[in-house]
Amino acid sequence: MSAERLAELHGELSRQYEEVVQEHLSLDMSRGKPAPEQLDLSMNMLDTVRSDNLHDVEGPDVRNYGGLDGIKEAKVFFAGILGVRPSEVMVGGNSSLAMMHDTVARALLSGVYGGEVPWMKVPGIKFICPSPGYDRHFAICEHFNIEMITVDMLEDGPDMDAVERLVREDGSIKGMWCVPRYSNPEGITYSDEVVRRLAEMKAKAPDFRIFWDDAYCVHHLTDEPAELANMLEACREAGNPDRVLMFASTSKVTFPGSGVAVMAASERNLETIRKQVSFQTIGPDKINQLRHVRYFPDKDALHEHMRKHAAIVAPKFDAVLQILDEELGGREIADWKAPKGGYFISLNTIDGCAREVVRLAGEAGITLTKAGATYPYGNDPRDRNIRIAPTYPTLEELKKAMRVLCICVKLASIRKLQETGA
Repeated sequence: MSAERLAELHGELSRQYEEVVQEHLSLDMSRGKPAPEQLDLSMNMLDTVRSDNLHDVEGPDVRNYGGLDGIKEAKVFFAGILGVRPSEVMVGGNSSLAMMHDTVARALLSGVYGGEVPWMKVPGIKFICPSPGYDRHFAICEHFNIEMITVDMLEDGPDMDAVERLVREDGSIKGMWCVPRYSNPEGITYSDEVVRRLAEMKAKAPDFRIFWDDAYCVHHLTDEPAELANMLEACREAGNPDRVLMFASTSKVTFPGSGVAVMAASERNLETIRKQVSFQTIGPDKINQLRHVRYFPDKDALHEHMRKHAAIVAPKFDAVLQILDEELGGREIADWKAPKGGYFISLNTIDGCAREVVRLAGEAGITLTKAGATYPYGNDPRDRNIRIAPTYPTLEELKKAMRVLCICVKLASIRKLQETGA
């Protein structure tokens, strides 16, 4: 494209952008929050537990102390969802992120099953971080001063050649973050081959752990959900039964602030973790666990509930993808994926443009996740990845925000091309 044509396009886009700025918009697509209509789906759950019907649960009185690892019904419920045994389940409070944070903290202070010393006594411990990835995972590592090693995400999961080499050669690598189904932000589901290789690979550190955050295990957008191999079973078959720690929650299923979180792991892992947790708490919120299992008496009830979520969310994803295709398709300035589930769409600009796009969008009243957030230390080496969170805005707000975002992508791309002389 000639310099003259680039200048002409820059002028046209600049005028469009200034018109948008004058509208004084205020739209937020920065976090993957359920919309109010999604929260309304679970309101009847609040009626499942009353003062006169608390005593028909098997086990300890849910009003009192005890039940360190959750009520029996909740263990059975989550075991069915995750494809594990109830004895391999520990049900906690409202946040799987809190469970992951605390699991890392306990490993640092007290070690894990099979480990010789607490992780904090090993100099310079590291975690493998497939990227683009979940910013809050990276924040946990940064908070605890754990060095992060970036590994590229490929079409079927993390670059396993790199992962296998790293864990085989470096005993200070103690952990790896994984969002294996509808990954945040790219919507990738790990292939059976990736799961097998993760389970079988040789690790120099005997206490190496995979933090398997199956956050979107029931968050499907289509009638053909992505299938994910059972990681706990794969590890058991590979002779590494204690390698994986699985996490999930109902945070985006019912109420984000009042969901139920779960950890699944080998019985030996859980025995060690229960001993450690006993110094931290006498038990989680069992009334909330009871509320959930009464509202979801079986998997069919849960899946029907999630179909209602999909009916609200899927049109928003469709709108984003349609506008991206209309505005940016075929221009060779951006690419994106169409996920089958989860909460995000990953948009890649040409190199060196993501921060500028986010800045322009912000000045136009569109709040996006900070550029670079999907990489360790907030450093996207190519400055290209932008995470789009379509769920919270209304459909009309979302369409407006996406039109503005596309103007910003075009404008930033033109400026980059002018700068580089491409």
